[in-house]
Amino acid sequence: MMEIIGLLAAILTSTAFAPQAIKAIRTQNTEGLSLGMYLIFTVGIACWLIYGIYLNDLPIILANSVTLMFSMTILILKIKHG
Repeated sequence: MMEIIGLLAAILTSTAFAPQAIKAIRTQNTEGLSLGMYLIFTVGIACWLIYGIYLNDLPIILANSVTLMFSMTILILKIKHG
């Protein structure tokens, strides 16, 4: 049961970043987004992914892999487009 809750949490928190990433990709506009926040957040997510891999914990690995993809996309666009 806890594994299902973990997987549900992974799906919900990861997909929460999809609309922001899609909007940033489509508009190429990241003016209203904080570079500092996305930099710190992306490093934090990478650390969570490493931790999940260390624990061999599927929900942590899945959630942070997907979230890292979205946050890195936004971060790269933010750096590229200032």
